[in-house]
Amino acid sequence: MKKAVFPGSFDPITLGHTDIIERALPLFDEIILAIGTNSNKKYMFSLEERLHFLKETFKDEPKIKVTTYKGLTVDFCKEQNAEFLLRGLRNAQDLEFEKAIGQTNYKMSGIDTLFFITSSGKSHISSTVVRDVIRNKGNYEFMVPDVVRVAP
Repeated sequence: MKKAVFPGSFDPITLGHTDIIERALPLFDEIILAIGTNSNKKYMFSLEERLHFLKETFKDEPKIKVTTYKGLTVDFCKEQNAEFLLRGLRNAQDLEFEKAIGQTNYKMSGIDTLFFITSSGKSHISSTVVRDVIRNKGNYEFMVPDVVRVAP
């Protein structure tokens, strides 16, 4: 069984995330959407809301599992018997950042990272941008799945 972990804070999940996940689905028997928990980080959406967003977005996809984890992502991958990590790349800065993490993870664990370049028209979308637009009461609906659009 080929398993991949797509880790993130998903604060909130965006159409950039869903693009990567949907394109990776044919490659794996299971993709685990794993919300990393960090008590030092301030989130806009609660852990429960973020779990709800992910579960609702992929409720009709049996190959998707949603969970949380603490600690090193590669340790979580080993616990889940996942051989791969999934990451999305929007630009050259993402590539440099994710490349260093991917190489470190591989050296530590032998777990490979697969990079997907965002689809055309989605490279401007990030959770940071979405949160900023929400804080400033702008229209963010074109960047997120339906379940996030109805969030308070």
